[in-house]
Amino acid sequence: MKKEYQLNGKNVHYKISGRGETLVLLHGYLESLEMWSEHQEFLSDKYQVISIDLPGHGLTDNFGDIHTMSFMAEVVYEILQDEKVEKCVMVGHSMGGYTTLAFAKKYPQMLNGFGLFHSHASADTDVAKRNRERTIEIIKQDKGQFINEFIPSLFAPDNVEKFADQIEIQMKMANAMPKESVIAAMAGMKERSSTVDILMDSKVPVLFIAGKHDSRIPLEKTLAQAALPTISQILILGDAGHMSWAEEEQKTITALDGFMQLCND
Repeated sequence: MKKEYQLNGKNVHYKISGRGETLVLLHGYLESLEMWSEHQEFLSDKYQVISIDLPGHGLTDNFGDIHTMSFMAEVVYEILQDEKVEKCVMVGHSMGGYTTLAFAKKYPQMLNGFGLFHSHASADTDVAKRNRERTIEIIKQDKGQFINEFIPSLFAPDNVEKFADQIEIQMKMANAMPKESVIAAMAGMKERSSTVDILMDSKVPVLFIAGKHDSRIPLEKTLAQAALPTISQILILGDAGHMSWAEEEQKTITALDGFMQLCND
């Protein structure tokens, strides 16, 4: 069931289905809750699954010039409060992982576990921040060109042709986003702080999903961070880039199912 929630006069769009223990799925940059459609359909046979369009993405309104990860976590919290969810497992793809970590920092009592789906806990380096600033200037000049170059680069090189239809869908959806929303999320990612301490101090299991051909996150970084929590699960996909939710759909569905069982035993 697709639903809407009003927050500060703005509309937040989300989808809720199934019954049982709650799994919250958060999409990445330039994506929407639609990326989780197959995962949600399968997993809602066993769990209550909530997917959310984060601020400025999908059918959720833009809230301002910058959408920090902390603010996005607050929006997620408001949805869960409205749905009377007291405990959940939260998994985020890329930017959604940054939001998940911000949520874990602010509301640890609500989590039975959390997952980083092609994501990590490090803050941007000074070089990365400058790159984001340059990217924002590029977006201001030609949003479409940025999107049409950025999204194919997220897939493993051998998968670009294979997933051409999916890439086209992602580009069309991203190009429909207002320029202000594209910039607000980029600015928010630039400003995020390190949450490595959240991994080190976690009292709940943490899932890591990584692609061997991920052009955004080196496998070595994922492996190093996966060693930090007391309990970790890690799935390394040899044929995937940054988009294994599409590139290895069934394997990632199975991984989420297994992680839910671990967290709710």
